[in-house]
Amino acid sequence: MAHYMVVLLDETRLNELKGTPVEEKIVDMFGGALKAINIDVPEDVEKKIMEAFTSARIDSRGAVTDVPVAFNRVLFEEIAKNKSIGKEVWDGVLARLDKIKEDAAKESSYLPAPEIDISDIEELQKEPYQKP
Repeated sequence: MAHYMVVLLDETRLNELKGTPVEEKIVDMFGGALKAINIDVPEDVEKKIMEAFTSARIDSRGAVTDVPVAFNRVLFEEIAKNKSIGKEVWDGVLARLDKIKEDAAKESSYLPAPEIDISDIEELQKEPYQKP
C-alpha cells in the first residue's frame, strides 16, 4: 500500500514555493487553517525511514508521521531546491540521512518537554463537579 507524508507550510515556506510546479500541489487542511503538501513515499524510502527513526509510524490515514523535525526540515529543503515532489527529492533526503540522524539526536536537548504546573488541574480532579 502506498503511503505519503504531509509537509506543513507556513508563510515563509509558501513564499518559497510560489511560481513553482509544487505550488499547484498545495492543499488546505482543517478548513484552510493550515496549508500542506502531500508527498508520496515510495516503499523503499518508507522502509529506510522506518529503520532510521524508531519514532516513525504509519497513521490511520496512511501517512508516515512522527519523524524528527530535522527530517521534515530536510524534506522541505529538498522540495524547495528541486521545485518538485518527485524521486529526486527522496534521493536528496536519503543522501543526507546520516546528517539528519545526527541532528535528530540533538533535538531532545534543543526541545525539552515543557514543564507545566498542573497542580490546579489535579486539585479540580479531586472534586470534578463544582458547586454553584
